[in-house]
Amino acid sequence: MNSLQVGLAIAGGVILGGVIAYNTWNARRNEPRQAQPDSRPAPLPDRVEPGMGGDQPVAEGGRVEPSFDTASALSPLGPVPAPDKRPHLDALIDVIAPIALDGRVVSGDALLAALPATRRVGSKPFAVEAQKESGGGWEFPATGQRYAALQAGVQMANRTGALNEIEYSEFVVKAQRYADAVGGAPEFPDMLDEIARARELDQFASQHDAQLSLTLRARGASWSPGFVHQQAARLGFVAGVVAGRMVLPSSQPGLPPLLDLSFDPRAVLAEDPVHTAITSVTLNLDVPQVHRSEQPFDRLRDAALSLAQAMDGIITDDAGQRLQAETIESIGSDLNHLYDALDQHDLAAGSPQARRLFS
Repeated sequence: MNSLQVGLAIAGGVILGGVIAYNTWNARRNEPRQAQPDSRPAPLPDRVEPGMGGDQPVAEGGRVEPSFDTASALSPLGPVPAPDKRPHLDALIDVIAPIALDGRVVSGDALLAALPATRRVGSKPFAVEAQKESGGGWEFPATGQRYAALQAGVQMANRTGALNEIEYSEFVVKAQRYADAVGGAPEFPDMLDEIARARELDQFASQHDAQLSLTLRARGASWSPGFVHQQAARLGFVAGVVAGRMVLPSSQPGLPPLLDLSFDPRAVLAEDPVHTAITSVTLNLDVPQVHRSEQPFDRLRDAALSLAQAMDGIITDDAGQRLQAETIESIGSDLNHLYDALDQHDLAAGSPQARRLFS
Protein backbone atom coordinates (compact mmCIF):
# COMPACT_ATOMS: atom_id res chain seq x y z
CA MET A 1 0.00 0.00 0.00
CA ASN A 2 1.55 3.27 -1.08
CA SER A 3 1.41 6.58 0.76
CA LEU A 4 -1.55 7.83 -1.33
CA GLN A 5 -3.70 4.87 -0.37
CA VAL A 6 -2.76 5.29 3.26
CA GLY A 7 -3.67 8.97 3.15
CA LEU A 8 -7.02 8.23 1.49
CA ALA A 9 -7.79 5.56 4.08
CA ILE A 10 -7.01 7.94 6.92
CA ALA A 11 -9.10 10.71 5.32
CA GLY A 12 -11.99 8.28 4.81
CA GLY A 13 -11.80 7.20 8.44
CA VAL A 14 -11.85 10.80 9.63
CA ILE A 15 -14.87 11.60 7.44
CA LEU A 16 -16.71 8.48 8.58
CA GLY A 17 -15.99 9.30 12.23
CA GLY A 18 -17.25 12.84 11.68
CA VAL A 19 -20.50 11.59 10.12
CA ILE A 20 -21.07 9.18 13.00
CA ALA A 21 -20.34 11.89 15.57
CA TYR A 22 -22.69 14.35 13.83
CA ASN A 23 -25.51 11.82 13.62
CA THR A 24 -25.05 10.93 17.28
CA TRP A 25 -25.08 14.60 18.29
CA ASN A 26 -28.10 15.34 16.14
CA ALA A 27 -30.03 12.36 17.56
CA ARG A 28 -29.24 13.44 21.12
CA ARG A 29 -30.25 17.02 20.33
CA ASN A 30 -33.62 15.94 18.94
CA GLU A 31 -34.37 13.46 21.71
CA PRO A 32 -37.21 14.60 24.00
CA ARG A 33 -36.06 16.13 27.27
CA GLN A 34 -36.38 13.64 30.10
CA ALA A 35 -37.32 14.04 33.75
CA GLN A 36 -34.26 14.31 35.94
CA PRO A 37 -33.77 12.91 39.43
CA ASP A 38 -34.55 15.64 41.92
CA SER A 39 -31.33 16.08 43.85
CA ARG A 40 -32.80 18.68 46.18
CA PRO A 41 -33.11 17.30 49.74
CA ALA A 42 -36.61 16.98 51.07
CA PRO A 43 -37.23 19.87 53.49
CA LEU A 44 -37.73 18.97 57.12
CA PRO A 45 -41.14 20.05 58.44
CA ASP A 46 -40.95 23.26 60.41
CA ARG A 47 -42.25 23.26 63.95
CA VAL A 48 -45.21 25.62 64.07
CA GLU A 49 -45.85 27.59 67.22
CA PRO A 50 -49.48 28.17 68.17
CA GLY A 51 -50.61 31.72 67.44
CA MET A 52 -52.41 34.01 69.85
CA GLY A 53 -55.76 35.52 68.94
CA GLY A 54 -55.92 36.34 65.24
CA ASP A 55 -52.19 35.93 64.63
CA GLN A 56 -51.13 33.47 61.97
CA PRO A 57 -48.83 30.61 63.06
CA VAL A 58 -45.19 31.33 62.30
CA ALA A 59 -42.57 28.67 61.57
CA GLU A 60 -39.79 28.44 64.11
CA GLY A 61 -37.06 30.89 63.19
CA GLY A 62 -39.48 33.20 61.40
CA ARG A 63 -38.29 32.08 57.94
CA VAL A 64 -41.01 31.83 55.30
CA GLU A 65 -40.32 29.76 52.21
CA PRO A 66 -41.50 31.21 48.90
CA SER A 67 -44.22 29.13 47.28
CA PHE A 68 -46.20 29.13 44.06
CA ASP A 69 -49.28 28.08 46.01
CA THR A 70 -51.03 31.19 47.30
CA ALA A 71 -54.29 29.48 48.18
CA SER A 72 -53.58 29.73 51.88
CA ALA A 73 -53.03 33.47 51.71
CA LEU A 74 -55.85 35.72 52.83
CA SER A 75 -57.58 37.32 49.87
CA PRO A 76 -59.01 40.86 49.86
CA LEU A 77 -62.03 39.40 48.09
CA GLY A 78 -62.86 37.10 50.99
CA PRO A 79 -62.66 33.34 51.49
CA VAL A 80 -63.67 30.86 48.86
CA PRO A 81 -67.19 29.54 49.61
CA ALA A 82 -67.33 25.95 50.77
CA PRO A 83 -68.84 23.61 48.19
CA ASP A 84 -72.39 22.37 48.57
CA LYS A 85 -72.56 18.59 48.50
CA ARG A 86 -75.87 18.88 46.66
CA PRO A 87 -76.67 22.31 45.16
CA HIS A 88 -80.02 23.75 46.15
CA LEU A 89 -82.73 24.74 43.72
CA ASP A 90 -82.62 28.45 42.98
CA ALA A 91 -85.36 30.49 41.32
CA LEU A 92 -82.64 32.40 39.46
CA ILE A 93 -81.67 29.41 37.33
CA ASP A 94 -84.38 26.79 37.98
CA VAL A 95 -88.02 26.27 37.13
CA ILE A 96 -89.57 25.34 40.48
CA ALA A 97 -92.92 23.59 40.93
CA PRO A 98 -94.33 23.44 44.51
CA ILE A 99 -95.97 20.12 45.42
CA ALA A 100 -98.80 20.55 47.92
CA LEU A 101 -99.11 17.80 50.54
CA ASP A 102 -102.44 19.05 51.99
CA GLY A 103 -101.08 19.30 55.51
CA ARG A 104 -99.73 15.76 55.52
CA VAL A 105 -96.25 14.81 56.70
CA VAL A 106 -94.24 12.43 54.50
CA SER A 107 -91.22 10.44 55.56
CA GLY A 108 -87.88 10.95 53.85
CA ASP A 109 -87.76 7.23 53.10
CA ALA A 110 -90.98 7.49 51.08
CA LEU A 111 -89.73 10.53 49.20
CA LEU A 112 -86.47 8.78 48.33
CA ALA A 113 -88.21 5.60 47.22
CA ALA A 114 -90.37 7.55 44.77
CA LEU A 115 -87.49 9.36 43.05
CA PRO A 116 -87.22 8.68 39.30
CA ALA A 117 -84.41 6.48 38.06
CA THR A 118 -82.84 9.35 36.07
CA ARG A 119 -82.38 12.84 37.50
CA ARG A 120 -82.30 14.60 34.15
CA VAL A 121 -84.86 16.15 31.86
CA GLY A 122 -83.35 16.10 28.40
CA SER A 123 -79.96 17.72 28.94
CA LYS A 124 -80.99 19.53 32.15
CA PRO A 125 -80.71 18.38 35.80
CA PHE A 126 -83.94 17.49 37.62
CA ALA A 127 -84.11 17.74 41.43
CA VAL A 128 -86.50 17.33 44.34
CA GLU A 129 -86.26 19.18 47.67
CA ALA A 130 -88.22 18.98 50.89
CA GLN A 131 -88.71 21.02 54.05
CA LYS A 132 -88.70 19.39 57.46
CA GLU A 133 -91.76 19.24 59.64
CA SER A 134 -89.91 21.36 62.20
CA GLY A 135 -89.15 24.03 59.59
CA GLY A 136 -85.84 25.27 58.27
CA GLY A 137 -84.41 25.45 54.77
CA TRP A 138 -84.95 23.25 51.76
CA GLU A 139 -82.84 20.11 51.50
CA PHE A 140 -82.57 16.85 49.62
CA PRO A 141 -84.76 14.24 51.38
CA ALA A 142 -82.95 12.09 53.92
CA THR A 143 -83.86 8.83 55.58
CA GLY A 144 -85.31 9.04 59.06
CA GLN A 145 -86.63 12.59 58.54
CA ARG A 146 -90.22 13.83 58.25
CA TYR A 147 -91.17 16.52 55.75
CA ALA A 148 -94.15 18.86 55.45
CA ALA A 149 -93.34 20.65 52.18
CA LEU A 150 -92.05 19.52 48.82
CA GLN A 151 -90.91 21.02 45.51
CA ALA A 152 -89.47 19.81 42.21
CA GLY A 153 -87.27 21.76 39.82
CA VAL A 154 -85.41 21.67 36.54
CA GLN A 155 -82.47 23.84 35.50
CA MET A 156 -83.34 26.43 32.88
CA ALA A 157 -80.03 26.56 31.02
CA ASN A 158 -76.52 25.14 30.84
CA ARG A 159 -73.82 24.97 28.21
CA THR A 160 -76.00 22.74 26.04
CA GLY A 161 -78.52 25.58 25.65
CA ALA A 162 -81.81 26.80 27.09
CA LEU A 163 -84.68 24.67 28.36
CA ASN A 164 -87.06 24.10 25.43
CA GLU A 165 -90.74 23.22 25.17
CA ILE A 166 -90.10 19.49 24.84
CA GLU A 167 -87.88 19.44 27.92
CA TYR A 168 -90.41 21.48 29.88
CA SER A 169 -93.16 19.02 28.98
CA GLU A 170 -90.90 16.15 30.06
CA PHE A 171 -90.33 17.96 33.36
CA VAL A 172 -94.10 18.27 33.89
CA VAL A 173 -94.59 14.56 33.26
CA LYS A 174 -91.74 13.53 35.56
CA ALA A 175 -92.76 15.89 38.38
CA GLN A 176 -96.42 14.81 38.10
CA ARG A 177 -95.51 11.14 38.36
CA TYR A 178 -93.39 11.85 41.40
CA ALA A 179 -96.15 13.88 43.02
CA ASP A 180 -98.68 11.10 42.39
CA ALA A 181 -96.31 8.57 43.98
CA VAL A 182 -96.06 10.58 47.22
CA GLY A 183 -99.68 11.78 47.26
CA GLY A 184 -99.01 15.42 46.38
CA ALA A 185 -100.43 17.94 43.92
CA PRO A 186 -97.90 19.93 41.85
CA GLU A 187 -98.46 23.49 40.66
CA PHE A 188 -96.53 24.29 37.48
CA PRO A 189 -95.62 27.82 36.35
CA ASP A 190 -96.68 28.95 32.87
CA MET A 191 -94.59 27.20 30.24
CA LEU A 192 -94.23 30.18 27.89
CA ASP A 193 -93.04 32.44 30.70
CA GLU A 194 -90.48 29.90 31.87
CA ILE A 195 -89.20 29.20 28.37
CA ALA A 196 -88.75 32.94 27.84
CA ARG A 197 -86.81 33.17 31.12
CA ALA A 198 -84.68 30.22 30.09
CA ARG A 199 -83.77 31.82 26.76
CA GLU A 200 -82.91 35.11 28.45
CA LEU A 201 -80.69 33.31 30.96
CA ASP A 202 -79.02 31.30 28.20
CA GLN A 203 -78.31 34.48 26.22
CA PHE A 204 -76.70 36.09 29.26
CA ALA A 205 -74.63 32.96 29.91
CA SER A 206 -73.46 32.79 26.29
CA GLN A 207 -72.28 36.40 26.45
CA HIS A 208 -70.44 35.95 29.75
CA ASP A 209 -68.93 32.49 29.38
CA ALA A 210 -65.16 32.36 29.15
CA GLN A 211 -62.64 29.54 28.98
CA LEU A 212 -59.11 30.89 28.70
CA SER A 213 -56.13 28.92 27.46
CA LEU A 214 -52.43 29.64 27.05
CA THR A 215 -50.33 27.29 24.94
CA LEU A 216 -46.70 26.58 25.73
CA ARG A 217 -44.65 25.50 22.71
CA ALA A 218 -41.15 24.03 22.77
CA ARG A 219 -38.53 26.48 21.56
CA GLY A 220 -35.94 23.79 20.78
CA ALA A 221 -35.93 20.22 22.04
CA SER A 222 -39.28 18.55 22.57
CA TRP A 223 -40.43 17.16 25.93
CA SER A 224 -41.20 13.67 27.16
CA PRO A 225 -44.38 13.05 29.22
CA GLY A 226 -42.24 12.45 32.30
CA PHE A 227 -40.49 15.81 31.86
CA VAL A 228 -43.82 17.63 31.55
CA HIS A 229 -45.17 15.88 34.64
CA GLN A 230 -42.06 16.68 36.65
CA GLN A 231 -42.07 20.40 35.80
CA ALA A 232 -45.82 20.81 36.34
CA ALA A 233 -45.72 18.88 39.62
CA ARG A 234 -43.24 21.42 40.99
CA LEU A 235 -46.00 24.03 40.63
CA GLY A 236 -48.59 21.93 42.43
CA PHE A 237 -50.23 20.13 39.50
CA VAL A 238 -51.31 16.54 39.99
CA ALA A 239 -52.22 13.85 37.48
CA GLY A 240 -55.81 13.96 36.25
CA VAL A 241 -58.15 11.03 35.75
CA VAL A 242 -57.54 10.94 31.99
CA ALA A 243 -54.27 10.54 30.14
CA GLY A 244 -52.60 13.76 29.05
CA ARG A 245 -54.22 15.91 31.73
CA MET A 246 -52.97 17.40 34.99
CA VAL A 247 -54.89 19.69 37.33
CA LEU A 248 -54.08 22.33 39.93
CA PRO A 249 -56.48 21.51 42.78
CA SER A 250 -58.67 24.10 44.45
CA SER A 251 -57.93 25.17 48.00
CA GLN A 252 -61.39 23.83 48.91
CA PRO A 253 -61.89 20.06 48.57
CA GLY A 254 -64.80 19.20 46.32
CA LEU A 255 -64.54 22.27 44.10
CA PRO A 256 -63.43 22.16 40.44
CA PRO A 257 -59.67 22.52 39.85
CA LEU A 258 -58.25 25.99 39.43
CA LEU A 259 -56.40 25.12 36.23
CA ASP A 260 -55.75 22.14 34.05
CA LEU A 261 -52.76 21.33 31.87
CA SER A 262 -53.33 19.14 28.83
CA PHE A 263 -51.27 17.61 26.04
CA ASP A 264 -51.64 14.87 23.45
CA PRO A 265 -52.80 11.77 25.40
CA ARG A 266 -51.21 9.52 22.79
CA ALA A 267 -47.83 10.52 24.20
CA VAL A 268 -48.72 8.88 27.52
CA LEU A 269 -50.40 5.85 25.98
CA ALA A 270 -47.57 5.10 23.54
CA GLU A 271 -45.62 1.85 23.85
CA ASP A 272 -42.46 3.80 24.68
CA PRO A 273 -43.62 7.08 26.31
CA VAL A 274 -40.08 7.89 27.46
CA HIS A 275 -39.07 8.65 23.87
CA THR A 276 -42.39 10.15 22.77
CA ALA A 277 -42.05 13.78 21.76
CA ILE A 278 -44.39 16.50 23.06
CA THR A 279 -44.01 19.90 21.41
CA SER A 280 -46.83 21.82 23.13
CA VAL A 281 -48.96 21.83 26.27
CA THR A 282 -52.02 23.94 27.04
CA LEU A 283 -53.01 25.59 30.30
CA ASN A 284 -56.77 26.07 30.66
CA LEU A 285 -58.93 28.17 32.99
CA ASP A 286 -62.71 27.65 33.09
CA VAL A 287 -63.52 31.15 34.38
CA PRO A 288 -67.09 30.73 35.75
CA GLN A 289 -66.12 27.58 37.65
CA VAL A 290 -63.45 29.22 39.83
CA HIS A 291 -64.04 31.85 42.51
CA ARG A 292 -62.19 35.08 41.81
CA SER A 293 -60.70 35.14 45.32
CA GLU A 294 -58.54 32.20 44.18
CA GLN A 295 -56.89 34.68 41.76
CA PRO A 296 -57.16 32.12 38.96
CA PHE A 297 -55.88 34.35 36.16
CA ASP A 298 -52.78 35.25 38.14
CA ARG A 299 -52.21 31.55 38.75
CA LEU A 300 -52.66 30.85 35.03
CA ARG A 301 -50.21 33.57 34.02
CA ASP A 302 -47.62 32.65 36.65
CA ALA A 303 -47.83 28.95 35.80
CA ALA A 304 -47.32 29.69 32.10
CA LEU A 305 -44.32 31.94 32.78
CA SER A 306 -42.75 29.47 35.19
CA LEU A 307 -43.15 26.53 32.83
CA ALA A 308 -41.89 28.55 29.85
CA GLN A 309 -38.71 29.34 31.75
CA ALA A 310 -38.19 25.84 33.13
CA MET A 311 -39.01 24.03 29.88
CA ASP A 312 -37.47 26.49 27.39
CA GLY A 313 -40.79 27.26 25.74
CA ILE A 314 -42.72 30.24 24.42
CA ILE A 315 -46.30 31.25 25.31
CA THR A 316 -48.71 31.47 22.39
CA ASP A 317 -52.42 31.63 21.67
CA ASP A 318 -54.45 28.86 20.02
CA ALA A 319 -53.30 29.99 16.58
CA GLY A 320 -49.63 29.74 17.52
CA GLN A 321 -49.06 33.51 17.73
CA ARG A 322 -46.59 34.45 20.46
CA LEU A 323 -48.20 36.39 23.32
CA GLN A 324 -46.34 39.35 24.75
CA ALA A 325 -46.56 40.25 28.43
CA GLU A 326 -48.70 43.31 27.63
CA THR A 327 -51.24 41.16 25.78
CA ILE A 328 -51.50 38.72 28.67
CA GLU A 329 -52.05 41.55 31.16
CA SER A 330 -54.79 43.06 28.98
CA ILE A 331 -56.62 39.72 29.08
CA GLY A 332 -56.54 39.88 32.87
CA SER A 333 -57.99 43.39 32.81
CA ASP A 334 -60.87 42.28 30.56
CA LEU A 335 -61.48 39.35 32.86
CA ASN A 336 -62.14 41.67 35.80
CA HIS A 337 -65.02 43.23 33.88
CA LEU A 338 -66.48 39.77 33.32
CA TYR A 339 -66.22 38.98 37.04
CA ASP A 340 -68.02 42.23 37.86
CA ALA A 341 -70.84 41.48 35.42
CA LEU A 342 -71.36 38.01 36.92
CA ASP A 343 -71.36 39.48 40.44
CA GLN A 344 -73.99 42.03 39.48
CA HIS A 345 -76.32 39.26 38.27
CA ASP A 346 -75.87 37.15 41.44
CA LEU A 347 -73.92 34.59 39.41
CA ALA A 348 -70.47 35.15 40.87
CA ALA A 349 -67.78 32.95 39.37
CA GLY A 350 -67.28 29.86 41.50
CA SER A 351 -70.70 30.14 43.17
CA PRO A 352 -72.96 27.06 43.12
CA GLN A 353 -75.31 28.83 40.71
CA ALA A 354 -72.51 29.73 38.30
CA ARG A 355 -70.98 26.25 38.43
CA ARG A 356 -74.36 24.76 37.53
CA LEU A 357 -75.21 27.31 34.81
CA PHE A 358 -71.82 27.09 33.12
CA SER A 359 -71.60 23.31 33.03
